[in-house]
Amino acid sequence: MSLKGKGKEKAIEIVDDSSSDSASTSDDDSDTSSSYSSDSEPVTQEYLDSLLEKARKNALSTPQEPTDSVDILEGDVVQLDSEPKTLPPLDPGNVPKPYFEFDESRHTRPTSIRDPDIELAEKSSLLYSVPVPPIPPPELTKDGKLLTKKQRKTLKQQTAGPGWFDMPAPAEADLPRLYREVEAMRLRNYLDPKRFYRKDEGEGKGIKGLPKHFAVRAFLSYVICTATFAQFLLADRANRKRTLVDELVDDAEAKRYAKKKFEDLQSVRGARGKNTLQAKKRRQKW
Repeated sequence: MSLKGKGKEKAIEIVDDSSSDSASTSDDDSDTSSSYSSDSEPVTQEYLDSLLEKARKNALSTPQEPTDSVDILEGDVVQLDSEPKTLPPLDPGNVPKPYFEFDESRHTRPTSIRDPDIELAEKSSLLYSVPVPPIPPPELTKDGKLLTKKQRKTLKQQTAGPGWFDMPAPAEADLPRLYREVEAMRLRNYLDPKRFYRKDEGEGKGIKGLPKHFAVRAFLSYVICTATFAQFLLADRANRKRTLVDELVDDAEAKRYAKKKFEDLQSVRGARGKNTLQAKKRRQKW
Protein backbone atom coordinates (compact mmCIF):
# COMPACT_ATOMS: atom_id res chain seq x y z
CA MET A 1 0.00 0.00 0.00
CA SER A 2 1.08 3.57 -0.57
CA LEU A 3 0.12 6.44 1.68
CA LYS A 4 0.35 10.06 0.64
CA GLY A 5 0.61 12.90 3.10
CA LYS A 6 0.05 16.57 2.81
CA GLY A 7 2.24 18.47 0.53
CA LYS A 8 4.85 17.10 -1.71
CA GLU A 9 5.78 14.13 0.33
CA LYS A 10 7.14 10.99 -1.23
CA ALA A 11 5.11 7.94 -1.31
CA ILE A 12 6.01 5.47 1.36
CA GLU A 13 5.46 1.84 0.61
CA ILE A 14 4.34 -0.21 3.58
CA VAL A 15 5.22 -3.78 3.24
CA ASP A 16 3.24 -6.25 5.34
CA ASP A 17 3.47 -10.02 5.83
CA SER A 18 2.07 -10.72 2.38
CA SER A 19 5.08 -9.22 0.68
CA SER A 20 6.67 -12.63 0.18
CA ASP A 21 3.60 -13.95 -1.61
CA SER A 22 3.44 -10.98 -3.85
CA ALA A 23 7.08 -11.48 -4.75
CA SER A 24 6.50 -15.07 -5.79
CA THR A 25 3.47 -14.16 -7.80
CA SER A 26 5.37 -11.40 -9.49
CA ASP A 27 7.69 -13.92 -11.10
CA ASP A 28 4.74 -15.92 -12.39
CA ASP A 29 3.15 -12.79 -13.70
CA SER A 30 6.32 -11.94 -15.52
CA ASP A 31 6.32 -15.38 -17.15
CA THR A 32 2.68 -15.21 -18.10
CA SER A 33 3.14 -11.71 -19.38
CA SER A 34 5.93 -12.94 -21.60
CA SER A 35 3.74 -15.81 -22.83
CA TYR A 36 0.88 -13.42 -23.39
CA SER A 37 3.16 -11.22 -25.33
CA SER A 38 4.24 -14.20 -27.42
CA ASP A 39 0.61 -15.33 -27.90
CA SER A 40 -0.38 -11.94 -28.95
CA GLU A 41 1.88 -12.35 -31.93
CA PRO A 42 0.16 -13.65 -35.14
CA VAL A 43 0.12 -17.53 -35.51
CA THR A 44 0.96 -18.89 -38.96
CA GLN A 45 -0.12 -22.16 -40.59
CA GLU A 46 3.43 -23.45 -40.70
CA TYR A 47 3.68 -23.11 -36.95
CA LEU A 48 0.51 -25.13 -36.41
CA ASP A 49 1.69 -27.87 -38.79
CA SER A 50 4.97 -28.16 -36.95
CA LEU A 51 3.17 -28.56 -33.62
CA LEU A 52 0.89 -31.25 -35.05
CA GLU A 53 3.83 -33.18 -36.48
CA LYS A 54 5.67 -32.95 -33.18
CA ALA A 55 2.62 -34.32 -31.31
CA ARG A 56 2.38 -37.26 -33.71
CA LYS A 57 6.04 -38.17 -33.21
CA ASN A 58 5.66 -38.02 -29.45
CA ALA A 59 2.59 -40.29 -29.59
CA LEU A 60 4.43 -42.87 -31.67
CA SER A 61 7.59 -42.80 -29.59
CA THR A 62 5.94 -43.19 -26.17
CA PRO A 63 4.77 -46.84 -25.56
CA GLN A 64 1.24 -47.27 -24.23
CA GLU A 65 1.12 -49.24 -21.01
CA PRO A 66 -1.89 -51.64 -20.76
CA THR A 67 -4.27 -50.80 -17.97
CA ASP A 68 -7.04 -52.82 -16.41
CA SER A 69 -9.66 -50.14 -16.78
CA VAL A 70 -9.72 -48.63 -20.26
CA ASP A 71 -12.32 -46.24 -21.46
CA ILE A 72 -13.80 -47.85 -24.57
CA LEU A 73 -14.50 -45.18 -27.11
CA GLU A 74 -15.99 -45.47 -30.54
CA GLY A 75 -13.56 -47.23 -32.88
CA ASP A 76 -11.23 -48.52 -30.10
CA VAL A 77 -10.25 -52.21 -29.93
CA VAL A 78 -9.52 -53.75 -26.54
CA GLN A 79 -7.08 -56.67 -26.63
CA LEU A 80 -6.19 -58.17 -23.28
CA ASP A 81 -3.64 -60.73 -24.46
CA SER A 82 -1.25 -60.68 -27.36
CA GLU A 83 -2.26 -64.22 -28.46
CA PRO A 84 -5.95 -65.27 -28.29
CA LYS A 85 -6.59 -68.42 -26.30
CA THR A 86 -8.44 -71.27 -28.02
CA LEU A 87 -11.40 -73.03 -26.41
CA PRO A 88 -10.54 -76.24 -24.56
CA PRO A 89 -11.69 -79.50 -26.21
CA LEU A 90 -15.12 -80.59 -24.97
CA ASP A 91 -16.04 -84.21 -24.24
CA PRO A 92 -19.61 -84.84 -25.55
CA GLY A 93 -19.67 -88.41 -24.23
CA ASN A 94 -21.43 -91.23 -26.07
CA VAL A 95 -23.06 -89.56 -29.06
CA PRO A 96 -25.37 -91.69 -31.27
CA LYS A 97 -24.54 -92.19 -34.90
CA PRO A 98 -25.85 -89.58 -37.32
CA TYR A 99 -28.94 -90.36 -39.31
CA PHE A 100 -27.30 -89.39 -42.61
CA GLU A 101 -23.75 -89.98 -43.82
CA PHE A 102 -22.34 -87.98 -46.73
CA ASP A 103 -19.23 -88.19 -48.88
CA GLU A 104 -16.57 -85.52 -49.00
CA SER A 105 -18.86 -83.39 -51.15
CA ARG A 106 -22.10 -82.64 -49.32
CA HIS A 107 -23.91 -81.64 -52.50
CA THR A 108 -24.68 -85.27 -53.33
CA ARG A 109 -27.26 -87.55 -51.76
CA PRO A 110 -26.45 -89.30 -48.48
CA THR A 111 -24.57 -92.56 -48.87
CA SER A 112 -26.32 -94.23 -45.95
CA ILE A 113 -29.43 -93.55 -43.88
CA ARG A 114 -29.80 -94.87 -40.33
CA ASP A 115 -33.23 -96.00 -39.13
CA PRO A 116 -33.47 -96.69 -35.36
CA ASP A 117 -36.57 -98.89 -35.81
CA ILE A 118 -34.75 -101.18 -38.23
CA GLU A 119 -31.76 -101.44 -35.90
CA LEU A 120 -34.04 -102.32 -32.98
CA ALA A 121 -35.79 -104.98 -35.07
CA GLU A 122 -32.45 -106.47 -36.11
CA LYS A 123 -31.27 -106.63 -32.50
CA SER A 124 -34.48 -108.30 -31.37
CA SER A 125 -34.29 -110.78 -34.24
CA LEU A 126 -30.74 -111.68 -33.23
CA LEU A 127 -31.82 -112.24 -29.63
CA TYR A 128 -34.85 -114.34 -30.54
CA SER A 129 -33.66 -115.87 -33.77
CA VAL A 130 -35.73 -118.74 -35.09
CA PRO A 131 -34.09 -121.24 -37.41
CA VAL A 132 -35.25 -120.92 -40.98
CA PRO A 133 -37.40 -123.89 -42.00
CA PRO A 134 -35.76 -126.10 -44.57
CA ILE A 135 -36.80 -125.87 -48.18
CA PRO A 136 -39.51 -128.45 -48.88
CA PRO A 137 -38.56 -131.15 -51.36
CA PRO A 138 -39.92 -130.78 -54.87
CA GLU A 139 -43.24 -132.48 -55.59
CA LEU A 140 -43.00 -135.58 -57.73
CA THR A 141 -45.46 -137.56 -59.77
CA LYS A 142 -46.23 -141.24 -59.30
CA ASP A 143 -43.45 -142.04 -61.73
CA GLY A 144 -40.94 -140.07 -59.67
CA LYS A 145 -40.65 -137.20 -62.16
CA LEU A 146 -40.84 -133.51 -61.34
CA LEU A 147 -44.20 -131.83 -61.80
CA THR A 148 -44.56 -129.49 -64.72
CA LYS A 149 -45.79 -125.93 -64.42
CA LYS A 150 -49.24 -126.89 -65.67
CA GLN A 151 -49.54 -129.76 -63.20
CA ARG A 152 -48.53 -127.52 -60.29
CA LYS A 153 -51.17 -124.99 -61.36
CA THR A 154 -53.91 -127.63 -61.41
CA LEU A 155 -52.89 -128.86 -57.94
CA LYS A 156 -52.96 -125.32 -56.63
CA GLN A 157 -56.46 -124.74 -58.00
CA GLN A 158 -57.84 -127.85 -56.32
CA THR A 159 -57.98 -126.08 -52.94
CA ALA A 160 -58.76 -122.53 -51.84
CA GLY A 161 -55.40 -122.21 -50.10
CA PRO A 162 -54.29 -122.12 -46.46
CA GLY A 163 -56.19 -118.86 -45.90
CA TRP A 164 -59.44 -120.82 -46.37
CA PHE A 165 -58.26 -123.96 -44.56
CA ASP A 166 -57.54 -125.73 -47.86
CA MET A 167 -61.22 -125.93 -48.80
CA PRO A 168 -61.46 -128.41 -51.70
CA ALA A 169 -63.23 -127.69 -54.95
CA PRO A 170 -66.28 -129.96 -55.44
CA ALA A 171 -66.19 -132.59 -58.13
CA GLU A 172 -68.13 -131.98 -61.34
CA ALA A 173 -70.36 -135.03 -60.70
CA ASP A 174 -71.56 -133.51 -57.39
CA LEU A 175 -72.40 -130.08 -58.83
CA PRO A 176 -76.10 -130.81 -59.67
CA ARG A 177 -76.80 -132.09 -56.16
CA LEU A 178 -74.96 -129.19 -54.55
CA TYR A 179 -76.78 -126.73 -56.80
CA ARG A 180 -80.16 -127.92 -55.51
CA GLU A 181 -78.99 -127.48 -51.92
CA VAL A 182 -77.71 -123.99 -52.66
CA GLU A 183 -81.02 -123.06 -54.31
CA ALA A 184 -82.90 -124.33 -51.25
CA MET A 185 -80.80 -122.03 -49.08
CA ARG A 186 -81.43 -119.11 -51.42
CA LEU A 187 -85.21 -119.58 -50.93
CA ARG A 188 -84.85 -118.34 -47.36
CA ASN A 189 -85.75 -114.90 -48.70
CA TYR A 190 -89.36 -116.06 -49.14
CA LEU A 191 -89.75 -117.44 -45.62
CA ASP A 192 -89.77 -114.15 -43.74
CA PRO A 193 -90.88 -110.97 -45.57
CA LYS A 194 -89.40 -108.77 -42.85
CA ARG A 195 -85.87 -110.10 -43.22
CA PHE A 196 -83.56 -109.07 -46.03
CA TYR A 197 -80.73 -111.17 -47.42
CA ARG A 198 -78.19 -109.88 -49.85
CA LYS A 199 -78.41 -111.36 -53.32
CA ASP A 200 -75.62 -113.72 -54.36
CA GLU A 201 -73.51 -112.92 -57.39
CA GLY A 202 -74.25 -116.25 -59.08
CA GLU A 203 -77.97 -116.28 -58.32
CA GLY A 204 -80.03 -116.96 -61.43
CA LYS A 205 -77.07 -118.28 -63.45
CA GLY A 206 -77.60 -122.00 -62.82
CA ILE A 207 -74.69 -124.31 -62.10
CA LYS A 208 -72.28 -121.82 -63.71
CA GLY A 209 -73.12 -119.32 -60.98
CA LEU A 210 -71.76 -121.54 -58.22
CA PRO A 211 -68.47 -120.45 -56.65
CA LYS A 212 -65.33 -122.37 -57.52
CA HIS A 213 -64.58 -123.47 -53.95
CA PHE A 214 -67.48 -124.01 -51.54
CA ALA A 215 -68.85 -126.61 -49.16
CA VAL A 216 -72.27 -127.30 -47.66
CA ARG A 217 -72.43 -128.68 -44.14
CA ALA A 218 -75.19 -129.37 -41.61
CA PHE A 219 -74.56 -128.39 -37.99
CA LEU A 220 -76.23 -130.64 -35.44
CA SER A 221 -76.50 -129.59 -31.82
CA TYR A 222 -75.42 -132.13 -29.22
CA VAL A 223 -78.33 -132.97 -26.90
CA ILE A 224 -78.16 -135.24 -23.89
CA CYS A 225 -80.99 -137.74 -24.24
CA THR A 226 -82.81 -138.15 -20.93
CA ALA A 227 -86.13 -139.74 -19.97
CA THR A 228 -87.92 -136.37 -19.91
CA PHE A 229 -86.55 -135.41 -23.29
CA ALA A 230 -87.57 -138.80 -24.75
CA GLN A 231 -91.17 -138.29 -23.57
CA PHE A 232 -91.17 -134.84 -25.17
CA LEU A 233 -90.02 -136.29 -28.48
CA LEU A 234 -92.74 -138.95 -28.43
CA ALA A 235 -95.46 -136.41 -27.63
CA ASP A 236 -94.24 -134.03 -30.31
CA ARG A 237 -94.03 -136.72 -32.97
CA ALA A 238 -97.82 -136.87 -33.29
CA ASN A 239 -98.02 -133.18 -34.19
CA ARG A 240 -94.98 -133.22 -36.38
CA LYS A 241 -95.44 -132.55 -40.10
CA ARG A 242 -94.14 -134.78 -42.81
CA THR A 243 -91.71 -132.32 -44.37
CA LEU A 244 -89.80 -129.25 -43.32
CA VAL A 245 -91.79 -127.07 -45.70
CA ASP A 246 -95.07 -128.14 -44.09
CA GLU A 247 -93.75 -127.16 -40.68
CA LEU A 248 -92.61 -123.77 -41.97
CA VAL A 249 -95.92 -122.90 -43.64
CA ASP A 250 -98.05 -124.19 -40.77
CA ASP A 251 -98.33 -120.66 -39.49
CA ALA A 252 -101.29 -118.76 -41.01
CA GLU A 253 -99.30 -115.61 -41.71
CA ALA A 254 -96.42 -117.54 -43.23
CA LYS A 255 -98.88 -119.60 -45.30
CA ARG A 256 -100.58 -116.48 -46.65
CA TYR A 257 -97.27 -114.89 -47.57
CA ALA A 258 -96.02 -118.10 -49.22
CA LYS A 259 -99.22 -118.37 -51.28
CA LYS A 260 -98.86 -114.77 -52.45
CA LYS A 261 -95.28 -115.32 -53.52
CA PHE A 262 -96.21 -118.55 -55.28
CA GLU A 263 -98.89 -116.78 -57.32
CA ASP A 264 -96.45 -114.04 -58.29
CA LEU A 265 -93.90 -116.58 -59.47
CA GLN A 266 -96.51 -118.53 -61.37
CA SER A 267 -97.70 -115.42 -63.19
CA VAL A 268 -94.15 -114.61 -64.26
CA ARG A 269 -93.45 -118.16 -65.36
CA GLY A 270 -96.80 -118.43 -67.13
CA ALA A 271 -95.99 -115.39 -69.25
CA ARG A 272 -92.86 -117.18 -70.44
CA GLY A 273 -94.40 -120.65 -70.72
CA LYS A 274 -95.90 -122.62 -73.59
CA ASN A 275 -98.23 -121.13 -76.21
CA THR A 276 -97.09 -117.58 -75.37
CA LEU A 277 -95.02 -116.91 -78.49
CA GLN A 278 -98.08 -116.79 -80.81
CA ALA A 279 -99.84 -114.38 -78.47
CA LYS A 280 -96.86 -112.05 -78.66
CA LYS A 281 -96.84 -112.21 -82.46
CA ARG A 282 -100.58 -111.35 -82.65
CA ARG A 283 -100.02 -108.04 -80.92
CA GLN A 284 -100.68 -105.12 -83.19
CA LYS A 285 -97.81 -102.84 -84.01
CA TRP A 286 -98.70 -99.21 -83.69
